[in-house]
Amino acid sequence: MRREEVLRTSLVSLGAAVFLVGLCTFSFKKMIATYIFGILAVCGILLPDWEFFDRDFSQWFTPCPPTATPALLALSIRPPGSEDLRSSSPFLFRFYPLRVALLAAVYSFGLYKWWVFMSS
Repeated sequence: MRREEVLRTSLVSLGAAVFLVGLCTFSFKKMIATYIFGILAVCGILLPDWEFFDRDFSQWFTPCPPTATPALLALSIRPPGSEDLRSSSPFLFRFYPLRVALLAAVYSFGLYKWWVFMSS
């Protein structure tokens, strides 16, 4: 349910940003460019299977093992000192330098191109 709330909030924020761009620039082309850039940014962050990409880069080319559902996690009995399986939540961002560098490069380039178009 949390993903739907984040998606709804992102789309409402994008709509407000597109409205403000249109109000400030009086340009339909700039509104469309802002909308397309915003949709691509939202899709690039919210839609990927982060459980798959939330592994080390060397493991991206192997299938992802099945994960336990929250109901199974609640019923599972773990010995003391074992790793808590709930720590592998898909909403927990693990820092992998290669992934962060790749996302930063793609979004920086997109933001730069959007800004050049908006300032012309």
